[in-house]
Amino acid sequence: MRASQTSIWAAAARAVGAREPDPRVRNPDWLAERFIGPEERAVLADHPLIAALDAPFDQVQTNMEVVGPARLLISRTRFIDDRFEAALYDGTGQFIIMGAGFDTRAYRFAQQLAHAHVIEVDQPDTQRLKVERVRKVMGDLPAHVTYAPIDFTKASLGDGLAAAGYNPPSRTFFIWEGVTMYLPADSVRDTLRWIATNAPSGSSIVFDYTYDSIIQMIKTLDLEKLPDVARRAALRLSKLTANEPWIFGLPDQKEEEFLSPLGFQVRDIMGMSSREAVEKYLTRTDGTIFGGMPAADRQAYLILEAVSG
Repeated sequence: MRASQTSIWAAAARAVGAREPDPRVRNPDWLAERFIGPEERAVLADHPLIAALDAPFDQVQTNMEVVGPARLLISRTRFIDDRFEAALYDGTGQFIIMGAGFDTRAYRFAQQLAHAHVIEVDQPDTQRLKVERVRKVMGDLPAHVTYAPIDFTKASLGDGLAAAGYNPPSRTFFIWEGVTMYLPADSVRDTLRWIATNAPSGSSIVFDYTYDSIIQMIKTLDLEKLPDVARRAALRLSKLTANEPWIFGLPDQKEEEFLSPLGFQVRDIMGMSSREAVEKYLTRTDGTIFGGMPAADRQAYLILEAVSG
């Protein structure tokens, strides 16, 4: 039984970001590090993110294989948290976390979710480890969470959610974090179309993605032409994603054209290295920027919220 390497990578990146001293920038996932047990550390033992968990925060801030992922996950986590909380305050009563991995929102927001229903969807092996970790960290499985292990080679999202008590008439907030780039294009479209058809108007989804041009660039990237530090990082990332390669990207800057035929309207888009992300999520009280990198003009990795109906 082995969890997805990328799900552990993301949890470790959130844990590093949660050590940031400045609350204006700090990753709010204070539970992430507690969800990374010995088994998860062993799976990713050779990655600098794991070593960073045992080092003082100020000693790891110059390692871009640590700071880079932590920076991305600060923006990603806080963007989703903001929309998650807005949905809660707006009266949404059903939350579906697809490809949940070591997502902790059902536990970090347990009090606010007391009268809501959360369904966590994931591959069976990853979810079994997640459930074990929840029991060890939280003491018990919370009543407001249902776990839906789905082997997508044998069952559909609809069947899995139905078995987990999904209520189609209830306005729903879907989180699809760290997933789309690993799926075939048809699977991405089918999932979004299913949600738009089986959730009431006004339901929303948040998901992160890259562009097709980035997928094509990855396919043709010549690692030998990269500087040594960048090449080592790229090789480590290639190893990390060997069994989970990035294969899908949205048409470049055509989010609305992609989503509209599937039943969605774009509500908000943010590039992870955009001016909005840097100013809103990555700039400390003293004006310094987490990771030291200013906003970029071109975005290769983004996140959006879209509304059905």
